[in-house]
Amino acid sequence: MIYLDYAATTPLHEEVLEGYYKVLKQYYGNSDSLHEIGRKADRLMKQSRMQVASSLCVKETEIFFTSCASESNNMAIKGYAFANAHKGKHLITTAVEHSSVLETMKQLEEVFGFSITYLPVSEDGVVRLSDLAAAVREDTILVSCMYINNETGAINPIKELAAYVHTHTKAVFHCDCVQALGKYDLPLQDVDMATMSAHKIYGLKGCGLLYKREHLPIIALISAGQQEQHLRGGTSNAPAYTMWAKTIRLALDHQREHYAYVKTLHEMLYKAFSNMEGFVINSPQNGSVYILNVSCEQIGSEIMLNALNARGFAVSAQSTCASKGKPHSYVLAAMGLGELRATHAIRISLSHLTTIAEIEQFLQVIKEIYHEYRT
Repeated sequence: MIYLDYAATTPLHEEVLEGYYKVLKQYYGNSDSLHEIGRKADRLMKQSRMQVASSLCVKETEIFFTSCASESNNMAIKGYAFANAHKGKHLITTAVEHSSVLETMKQLEEVFGFSITYLPVSEDGVVRLSDLAAAVREDTILVSCMYINNETGAINPIKELAAYVHTHTKAVFHCDCVQALGKYDLPLQDVDMATMSAHKIYGLKGCGLLYKREHLPIIALISAGQQEQHLRGGTSNAPAYTMWAKTIRLALDHQREHYAYVKTLHEMLYKAFSNMEGFVINSPQNGSVYILNVSCEQIGSEIMLNALNARGFAVSAQSTCASKGKPHSYVLAAMGLGELRATHAIRISLSHLTTIAEIEQFLQVIKEIYHEYRT
């Protein structure tokens, strides 16, 4: 099977696997226990937090370990909304966020009485500053906008958007950085909270991260104990959190060289699909080089996925968190690309592990599928 679905998840790096096994076996203590076995686990977790903070150029007290990016998004958005509802109950996000953000906003609106504005995007899938400026209100307390879209690879101007929010409102800015970590430099100095995930960068599943500026008030969603500065109760997954440091270090150490290589693969794919009969590209040309979204207007997403799978290729049609629902991309619909393209799209996502030979095979096979189904 040729894997071209790295935006969904990545294989585990061998060094991370080896380190994780060692910690699981030797440092199994509860990191909150006062005996030496527990203290060893606690020291490893503290060391990991310190190294993560150093790698990201932030403070140790601004790093929070979670179970996944979806939890981090919930923790940031709900935690801040509940803690600051007395200042206002208006939140802003975009129509193309990950489902963990959209469903969080929906619950805040339907259950807790918050008012939500969903910003539109351009045909390239990018948020416009003018739309954000028109949406802010006196009672706006939080804006949440992803850095890189997980379906199309569209890159939002986070620095510009966050600067406007900080200059013209009393709101804070949260950014989903899941598809950017290890691939693009993160805008942590420009935002107030940011979400990351280990399994997108060859780390462990069930291992998320929330960056939150020091002293920014949020309320705990999991009430239990002293863990994560009393903001996330429950026994810490010390072995997994310990591996965050190695996972991020490996990703950042090779970020430049991996980007340069993947860029050549992306250019190869973009050029091929630009000249390929029956296909249209949905991703902006200046988007993330790690993601390319295309539609075959004669073959629906599910049919194309099954045909590729039968021939040994793994790709996606939309965000994996919504993959078992209707094969309709709400992201492409929000871009105004029409229902046909939204229901006939596939997402190809790349890695430094992807070879040129694999891309050549993929292009040949997808041409064959198109001609077979057409005739």
